[in-house]
This record gives sequence, structure tokens and C-alpha cells, in this order.
Amino acid sequence: MGPILASIARATGSGVSNGSASPPPPPPQHTQGATNGCLLPAAMSSPRRPGSQPSRGGRTPWSPCGERGRLPPVNRCVGMVMWGQQPSPEAPGLEDSLCAIAVVGRSCALYPRLPARDGGGTLPSHDAAQASAPCGRDAEGRALGSFQLGHQDNIPSCTPVQRALMSLTPSLEKLQVVKCRMLEAMDKGLSQETHAQAAVRMLPTFICSTPDGTEKGDLMVVELCQSHVRTLFVTLLGDGNQSPQLTYKIFEMPADMLQGTGEALFDFIAQCVHKFLEEIGTPQHRLPLGFVFPFSCRQTGLGKAELISWSKGFQCSDVEGKDVVQLLQAAINKLELYHVQVIALLNDTVGTMMASSWGGKPCEIALVMGTGTNSCFMAEAELVEVVEESNGRMCVNSEWGCFGDDGALSDVLTPYDHRVDQESSNPGERRFEKMVGGLYLGEIVRHAMLMLAAEQALFIGASTSVLGNKDAFKTQQVLEIMEFGEILQSVAGLLAPECTATLVPSADTNGRGVAMVTAVAQRLLTQRHEVEQLLAPLRLSRVDLERVQALMRQEMERGLGRDSNVDASVRMLPTYVCNTPDGTERGDFLALDLGGTNFRVLVVRVMQEGIHMASEIYIVPTSVMQGTGEALFDHIIECIMDFQTKQNLMEQVLPLGFTFSFPCQQLGLDKAVLLTWTKGFSASGCVGQDVVQLLRDAAQRKQHVALKVVAVVNDTVGTMMACGYDDPKCEIGLIVGTGTNACYMEERKNVGTVEGDEGRMCINMEWGAFGDNGCLDDIFTTFDRMVDEKTINAGKQRFEKLISGMYLGEIVRHILLAMVDKQLLFRGKPSLKLQTRDIFQTKFLSTIETDGLALQQVQGILRDLELDASFEDSMLVREVCQTVSLRAAQLCAAGLAAVVEKMRENRGLAQLAITVGVDGTLYKMHPHFSQNLQQMLRDLAPNCAVTFLQSEDGSGKGAALVAAVACRETSP
Repeated sequence: MGPILASIARATGSGVSNGSASPPPPPPQHTQGATNGCLLPAAMSSPRRPGSQPSRGGRTPWSPCGERGRLPPVNRCVGMVMWGQQPSPEAPGLEDSLCAIAVVGRSCALYPRLPARDGGGTLPSHDAAQASAPCGRDAEGRALGSFQLGHQDNIPSCTPVQRALMSLTPSLEKLQVVKCRMLEAMDKGLSQETHAQAAVRMLPTFICSTPDGTEKGDLMVVELCQSHVRTLFVTLLGDGNQSPQLTYKIFEMPADMLQGTGEALFDFIAQCVHKFLEEIGTPQHRLPLGFVFPFSCRQTGLGKAELISWSKGFQCSDVEGKDVVQLLQAAINKLELYHVQVIALLNDTVGTMMASSWGGKPCEIALVMGTGTNSCFMAEAELVEVVEESNGRMCVNSEWGCFGDDGALSDVLTPYDHRVDQESSNPGERRFEKMVGGLYLGEIVRHAMLMLAAEQALFIGASTSVLGNKDAFKTQQVLEIMEFGEILQSVAGLLAPECTATLVPSADTNGRGVAMVTAVAQRLLTQRHEVEQLLAPLRLSRVDLERVQALMRQEMERGLGRDSNVDASVRMLPTYVCNTPDGTERGDFLALDLGGTNFRVLVVRVMQEGIHMASEIYIVPTSVMQGTGEALFDHIIECIMDFQTKQNLMEQVLPLGFTFSFPCQQLGLDKAVLLTWTKGFSASGCVGQDVVQLLRDAAQRKQHVALKVVAVVNDTVGTMMACGYDDPKCEIGLIVGTGTNACYMEERKNVGTVEGDEGRMCINMEWGAFGDNGCLDDIFTTFDRMVDEKTINAGKQRFEKLISGMYLGEIVRHILLAMVDKQLLFRGKPSLKLQTRDIFQTKFLSTIETDGLALQQVQGILRDLELDASFEDSMLVREVCQTVSLRAAQLCAAGLAAVVEKMRENRGLAQLAITVGVDGTLYKMHPHFSQNLQQMLRDLAPNCAVTFLQSEDGSGKGAALVAAVACRETSP
């Protein structure tokens, strides 16, 4: 068992930061009967190797000694192996469901005095032990094979008994090989491509959470055992699972039922449930039931599992290949117990893990060594390729009893193992289980003794005829002679020196374990219902988005109308930009970009071979931002003059494009009246004034006569023009960053707010204000209103507050607070930081939603906010982020769909091919925003083929190109 336990510990990648383990509890006294096992990591960590990819397609093979590309590497693993004890007084009758091999913390006859792991994890030298000892013995007379793993198989003059022991005592090197083979088998079982052929099946259990202590309510457990059925009624109080109330009963099963019909078996189980409920007098409310079914099943859900094959002496007809949950539910319904609902099925291994997760840190690995053997562990869901789920974690049932059925253990099997296999009911199958399971250990010993008796090495002169009888030597008798818990712990430590395993007891694993699975399943169902209710208003249907699209189109028409413009929430401002670049523009141009505390001056050289730019950034001091308009524009002119001096441009009169990213009413290409300041600016004497004229007046005051302002634009128009230079089809500009806006080329005849019918004009939609007139009120959620109420422009820019990066983090924060309040997150314990406005930044959404980001990293982000998040909490936070960002992308798509459909209809086309120039950190940096936007746009505007082209420096280069196009149009 040592190498296999080491494999599982290595595969889970457990680790703690301080590298220390809690001191082990005192080992329990040796008990007869059976035991179970569970590995409880103190912390789980699954970092990827540098350069590894999160793709669920191709897989990276194991290296020769177990370094794996898909399962995470281990840094430091601290774990505890849990095993069973005698059945507790509250749960008797579990002998055949617990292990038949006592796993305890004592030395044993086979490997007495196995050394403790030192700094190097080495063993004593074989040569040193042999030097002063008789052949085959160490200095103290012990068999060499019993002292260390690395013995030599060719020691001369060994007795037959010593040779028999050595054949059953593989070397440390051989165990390392077995460990590597197990890792390879696990990888094969997890892979979508090789799962069907894998000996170690690695079956998904659909258990994605361990108990958190909040579970409460009544539930029932039914456990199918070797010779009986056990029923258990459990009441959990939500007190950390410290004092569950348990009632149980054992129903003996007729011996012939194991070979009878499946219908008879499940009818019997249902009758046990009926009798038990009648005796305890339970109320007729809905009663969730968990079913312990200790056989290999193919699960497609927590409550859906098809039996793969019987084992342990069962061979009931007409069950294999069928859903055993449905069979049990049908049998229960026959008895009209309609309030009893089977919601979870698991085997005893998973029960072991869940039963050991009562309090403290959750148990995330389980080991069972009983009549048979198995293991399970919580794996990153993305590793379990045979299911669609790729987020969070899922318990994987290894079904490792079949390890070696493909020949992987052929060089480890002894003649005794082959004889036991040949005499079994399933020769060639479950080879690993037949080496370690309690059903077979007595038989291995019996065959070894038969061989030794035949060689006159044992029982000389005594009758050994009894050894010829199968099962003459019981595994329990083996346990009365020897113990091997220390072997399990020590060998695992030697084979995985980065792991520390400590053995502690686990009681009534099946009953409590399945109760916990059922309780957790019920808790998650209730939680899921509440989460869905909370998030439902943010999840927009196709109908919702089509309605938003229609409303946007309606507001666009109102904004274009001469008489309706004043009342429209989408202002549809004319920009007087009437053409996009056609590639013939040439010359040097200046550009100014004022949109915040950083002011940029550029020189843009448009040549046949491309565009070259030089720029410099200047600071706008707060005193200037909030002083007088004269001081602000004087500062701008001084910066321009400084830049021109440095670039040797003072003697040239260059056309200048001015990017002015504040709300303006444009009255001409070079005339824009400031409507209001934003972004912290409040310079006096500017609102209601033409900003170009303010700039020209400042130039006169500074005697800078070589200034020729030919165009004023906002950043959205600049983005369209910058991308239009590279793609002539770019006739839409889109910004999705801190704020959001769009512009497009409209037919001039449709623009009622300007004169003229010929050609087209770029319209600055200012769509951030869409909905300010109340048309989007039913889209706004409680969380959106909370965010809006705390802004400096409450009730304004409402569409922008649903989409842009300035607000998404705040929306998420309010949702998380609501979930905490409903006890859905962080066990109802918020941090003071989470109650701080703007503490959850939109960049966190981009990070948390990144593909392949381990949940530990999500936990790290939340830990910085003083939130003690479990893996389940981290998954829920990720879901909230995904919901909010998806809605933002879909709403943006609905607005854009209205634009492209209007352009298509304007031009009388059945199909429109158009390019959108796009800029903004949310679009560029969020891992899924652009994809979600484009997908929804295709759905909402199927007759438009839309290409997205990311803008590089649209606010600077675009302003210069507006000036260049203007000069091109006026040149002879």
C-alpha cells in the first residue's frame, strides 16, 4: 500500500506554507475486525508547472518517475491517514463494511523497527547490517528482509522461510516503480481519450464539496453491506456537525439474495426502509436519502449511477448496466413512500472521506483497506476530463482494486498471488485488490504455508491437510499475528519524502459519510436555489436582450430627430467628421489628448509606408484642473510650445486635432461647446464655451501664432479613425473601459440636427446615458441601484453603470455582501474591507475569470480582502464575477446590434460587412468580455458580419487622422 498511498498524496499536491505537520495523535489499540482509511491534508495546493497549459484537450504524459504534466506537482504535503476502529456503540454491525486489516501505529513482524524518516529519508545500510550477522540475518538475529526494503534477493544460504518472505517483500526501488505505474494509470483514467481502456477507472463522483458545518435537517442513509442492510436516521443541527443525532437498525439479509434477482434485492432494501421508518415514527415531510452502494459504478450525477460490475460475492441478475438509484427509488415508490427521495449514491470510500470531514480542516483523500480496497480524493475539476464540469473540484473514486489487470503488476505478483487469483471467482481481475484486500490475505498466507509445508520447512511431522481447504486461514487470524500500520506510514514516507502521513482513527465511515454527502447535497441544492434567485435578475434572456436592442434603436431615432433630440437619452451628437481615412492622407500633424490628469501632445507623421509618432506626457496639476479656464488653457498651450520646441517644430504651422474627452455639443468640426466637466475637472469659465476658441484665445495670450486647430473629437471618434486607417471598412468606434461609448457613420439625411442631406457623418452616440429616461428600469437590479445611488451623478449614465469597468467591481461587491447576509458565502462572516466602497476592483474580475486560474489563487485574492474563503466560496465568487461581466458584454452587444442593423437598413443591404474599431481596458484585458460580446452580437444581428479591430492609441493618432482627412478634403 505504501507506493499507492504515496501516489495519491503526490497527485493531490497537498501543501502548507510553514512545512510543518501537527503532532500525530496517539495510535489506537489494535482491534480485530476491519478498518477504513482517510488522508486529511492540512491544506491543498495545486500550482501548475511553468509552461503547462490548462487545455482540456491534449495531455502531458508522466515522466519516468511520476512527475506529471496534468496533476499538479507537490511542494510539501502534510496529511493524515485515517483508519477504522471497532464499531462504535452507536453503530454496531459494521464488521464487513469496515476493513479487515487493522492499520495501527505499531511495528510488525514483517518489517520490525522500520526507521523513522530523517532529513534524507534513508534506510540503514544493508552491508552494515550483514557484516556481523549470519546469512540472512542482521546483527540482532532478525531476517534481513524484515529490516529494510532495499534487500538483495540473491543472499546465499537463505532458508525456505526467508526466501518466501523475500518474494513477498519488494525492494524500495521496485516500490518506486509501482508508484510510477500507479501515477500513469491514474492519468490514463482521468483522460477523455484513454479512460475507457484504463485499469484504474478514476470515476467522477459528482461530489464537489465537503461539509462546512452548516448542514442541518433530517436525512436518511441506507447501506448495503455484505450480509445485511443498515438503515440510519440522522438529524444535523447546523452546529458544526458536533452533535448529530443518530438512530439506526440492522436488517439481516437472506444468504441466497446475493445470487438472486436485482428486483428482489432492491425490494428488500425498500422494505427495510419502510420498517425502519415505521418503528421510529418519522414525520411525512420530504426525506432525502443517501445510498451506500459499495460496487463499481459509472456515475453521471450525484444521484445517477450505472452498475459496472458486481464484486464481493454479489451476482444479482438484471442490475449491471442499470441505474441503481432508479432501481431503489422505484422499489421505495412501490411501498408508497413518496416523501423519501434518493438524492445521492456513493461507495464506502467516499463515505470514509466525508465522514472524516466533521470539524476542523476538511478531509480530502480517503483510503479503504477492508474486504476490498479503494481510494478517492478531491481533484481539480479540470483534470476530470470525462465530465463537462471544469470549475472547482470533484471527488474522484479511483477504483484502484483493478490496478494491474492490464499487466502492470506482472513482475510484482508472486506464485501465491497467481494461485489465489486462479481460485477466485474472477480470475485475472482486480489483481491489486487481491494483493492487499482482506478477502484474500488469508489465502495468500495459506498458499505460502502450503508451499513451505511441502518443502518440509514448516509443520514437520504434522498433518497439514486442513491447509488444503480454501479459506482455512482467515485474514483475521493474520491480524492477530501481525500488524502493519507502521509499514503503510513509513513506506509511504520513503516513497514520497515531500509528504508526511499520520494515522488517526475514523469511526462509522459509511453511515456518517453518506449522511454527510446527503446533507451536503441538500445544503448545496438549497444554496443553489438561493443563488439562482439572487442572480436571476442579472441573467438576461435572449428576449431581454432583443428588447434592449429595440429600445436602443428607438432612442437612436429620437436622438437623431430635430424635435425629439432634447428628450432622448441617447444624444446622437453630430461630430462633423464626414469621411474616414482612405490611405491617401499625407503630412505631419499635431494632436492633443486631454481626458484626465495626464495631458499628451503628439506629432503624427502620415507617410506612404505608414504612420510614425512621437509624444510626451504632461501633468495637469490639481490646482489648474480646479482653477480658472484661462489658467487651464494657458497650461495646455505652454505644454504644446514645450513639445514643439523639443521636436524642432516651432517654425512650422501644423494642422492640429484636439481629443477632448468631456461631454460637448459639437457645432462644427472645429467647434465644440462644453456641456459639463467630469473626471475631477472644474475649471471656471468653460462650461457653455467653445473649447477650441478657448484654446485659440490662450495661444494668442502666449503669442503662439503657429497654431491651426482643424478638428476637435472625442476618444470614441478617434478610435474609429485610427482603425479606419488600417481598415477602410471601419465605420464604428467602440470604447469599453472605465466608461463606455460608441460612434458610427450615419447617413447625413437621417441627422435632423444638422443641415444637408449628402454623404455621411460620424455620430457620437454618447450611449452611456441610455436609460436615463427610465426605459431600462426593469433591467436595473437592486445591486445596480445601490451602486448608482453612491455615485456623484446618481440617475445619470445608467447604461454605462451596467457595462463599464468603473462600476462592475462595485456591482460584484454588493452581490457578495447580499450572499454573506444570506449565509451563502464565507459562513456569513463578511470582512470590514468588503464593506468598503470600491475595494473590489474590476481588475479582480479579469483575474478571477482567467482560464486555468487555480482556486488557490482566487482564495489569495479574497484573502487580501480579509475573506476566509473555502474552495466552494471561491467558486461562487467566480460565478458572481462571470455573471456580472457576461451581462455587461451582452448589453454592449445589444447596443451594438442596434447600430449595425440600422446601418444595414440605411444602406438597403441584405448583408452588411463592417468593422468596429474598439478600445478600452475592459475589452482588451478581460479574458472573456470580447468573446461574449462578439458571440451575442452574432446572435442578435445575424445579417451583419462584424469584424473587431483593436485600436492602438486611438485618442492620439485618431485625432491627427481626423485633421489629416479634413486637410485632404480641403486640399485642391
